[in-house]
Amino acid sequence: MIVVSTSLIPFIEMNGQANEAIDFYVKALEAKVVYAQRLGDVPENPESPLSPEKKDWISFAVLVIGESQLQLSDLVTSSSYQKGSPVTIVVQTDDKDQATRYFNALKQGGQVNTPLEASFFSPAYGNVTDPFGITFRILAKGQ
Repeated sequence: MIVVSTSLIPFIEMNGQANEAIDFYVKALEAKVVYAQRLGDVPENPESPLSPEKKDWISFAVLVIGESQLQLSDLVTSSSYQKGSPVTIVVQTDDKDQATRYFNALKQGGQVNTPLEASFFSPAYGNVTDPFGITFRILAKGQ
């Protein structure tokens, strides 16, 4: 029998305040920053260049608090961003086919925000809002 590892991870979209939030969670929750990538460090889209102030924004960060993860980003995936309601659930698996099954199931009656496809950080990544208004990032580990 093959065992597939899957986990649910809270993901917070910060819209420019992720650096402050990281500092806050490090102090308040004794979080450890295990990964932080700035927008200025990722491949830039030549059709929409970054403004200088956004180069220091967080593209993706992972904090460990106890035995759990918290992921943050300054990238907002919805045009209806509202402070206080930006939590997304990350479903992370080590199996691309499983990621595809999760994505296809969650999009039924919902809305695809980012199609599931390969990216520079994952063989399968997508963002979907389920029929209940809950947003999920589906992510297959690996490159």
